Amino acid sequence: MTVGRASLRARIVLAATGVVAVALVIGAVLFVLLFQWSLQESLRSAAESDASTITNRLDSTGVVSLTPEERDDDDRLFQLMVDGTVVDASEEADDLGALADDELDTWITVEVDGDRYLVVAEDADDAVVVAGRELDDVDEAMGVVVPLVAVAVPLLLALVALTVWLVVGRALRPVERMRREVDAVTATSLERRIAQPAASDEISRLAATMNRMLQRLDDSQRAQRRFISDASHELKSPLASLRQYAEVAASYPDRMSATDLADAIRDEGGRLEAIVRGMLVLARADENSLERSLVEVDLDDILLAEAARLRDSTALAVDSSGVGAGRVDGSPELLAQVVRNLADNAARHAASRIGLSLVEADGLVTLAVDDDGPGIPSSERERVFERFVRLDDARARDSGGSGLGLAIVRELAAAHGGSVHLETSVLGGARVEVRLPASS
Repeated sequence: MTVGRASLRARIVLAATGVVAVALVIGAVLFVLLFQWSLQESLRSAAESDASTITNRLDSTGVVSLTPEERDDDDRLFQLMVDGTVVDASEEADDLGALADDELDTWITVEVDGDRYLVVAEDADDAVVVAGRELDDVDEAMGVVVPLVAVAVPLLLALVALTVWLVVGRALRPVERMRREVDAVTATSLERRIAQPAASDEISRLAATMNRMLQRLDDSQRAQRRFISDASHELKSPLASLRQYAEVAASYPDRMSATDLADAIRDEGGRLEAIVRGMLVLARADENSLERSLVEVDLDDILLAEAARLRDSTALAVDSSGVGAGRVDGSPELLAQVVRNLADNAARHAASRIGLSLVEADGLVTLAVDDDGPGIPSSERERVFERFVRLDDARARDSGGSGLGLAIVRELAAAHGGSVHLETSVLGGARVEVRLPASS
């Protein structure tokens, strides 16, 4: 298995083991070098002590010679030199030339008959004293330590890898369980939720996040199904009417004239067109793909034009005296649709009067449409913004509404960074307010 295709558990183990391996190798090398240096320093101190002992004796007696014990010592090496000439030496150094002409700043190694010696030199009054200690003990100690370290490092790495493998496996076990649970969720079982661990850690927060995601998917699917069901029902009504008119015209031509048939087709076709157009707007809003050309828009001009349209097309009294100047950044077409939907909604339910107003203050432009209709109860004011929702008294099908107007208003307002609010009107009916950021 390559590293690129390895599981997360394997990659973590490899990464952790690699880091520990580098640290262990560096630590092992430093340990071996420090251990060797410590042994050599101990041996050097012993050799310097031997040289100092002889130097003190020579200085006190003035006799440049070794004792019989020093000459016969097999583990140590001694030389006494005067003017670069060896005048006395131990048995091990008897056949060697002068090892030092003067005091040495550091120690040197000398090999005698296959044995290595650590050698130092020290000045006496009339001679140079050379003393050495055999390095066999150091070599033997290093011969034991180096293999031990060479075996211990891989064993420690194996132990680290095994420990990390087990710990990571245990830590990822809830993740694997969640993966299986999520994998088992289908379009027909979005109500299922992931078991959330009791501990308040990253795994628990991941489970909570995934549960919230599943909840959003479940809510979205329910809304989609409800939307499709409602849309099918809404489209079925005008289509059934068109078919009925066509059948009547075909079976009883004397009962329905061509003009009546054309009027019926125009009315029902317009209703179909309005429903489909509204559904397309909402679909683009759901996909965040509403085309908004950000230009400065004078909302007061759009509102006054809509007031003139209502006066020409209805018998309602339209009060536009509250329309002041108000400019926002957005799409003229989409903002005009907001105003048109609000005006049509008010005209559909007003008894005799409609009020239009526009105020700009504190960086907000507030557009309001009032009517003197039956109003909307407080408990139902959020529902009217849902798609295809119509209240029994205020939004009957025979009033001509599709139940999409206010839903479209909310989506278009949100796309412009605004919000929609529904209140009780001073006229006695409903008041719909759209609040948008004022143009910068």
